[in-house]
Amino acid sequence: MDNLQMADLFIEKLAGFKQNEKPEAVLLIADEPERIKIIIAWTNTQVVQADNLTALVNTSEKEIWARLWENTMYSSDELKEKIGASFSEKGLENKMKPLIGNYIIYPDGMINSYVQRYLREKIINLFERKTIKIAGKTE
Repeated sequence: MDNLQMADLFIEKLAGFKQNEKPEAVLLIADEPERIKIIIAWTNTQVVQADNLTALVNTSEKEIWARLWENTMYSSDELKEKIGASFSEKGLENKMKPLIGNYIIYPDGMINSYVQRYLREKIINLFERKTIKIAGKTE
């Protein structure tokens, strides 16, 4: 299988995970500001497929997920900078494990759509509270 076919297979396998998202993933980030920072930074970090993709065999879901991540390249320095917190390499890896293992962040730089909706709703609520607070002061 050539690299182009492997890239197509990478996209196909990743799409399968995205189609089977679970809303329970939101529970792992709710009221977890550090995880939320990592997720937001992840969506703003350059993430690419490796140049020479390793084989994605049709085995277990866990193995396919691990292979997708093995074929993912990103700068941990860039990610740490965007998080705005100082982590060691191992510290960042440990913080990301539950986000990766529970399909919250994806190896293409995207995030679980339920998590994305949750974060957007949080932002909208934050702006609404600020608007109400400002309106209350002007009356």
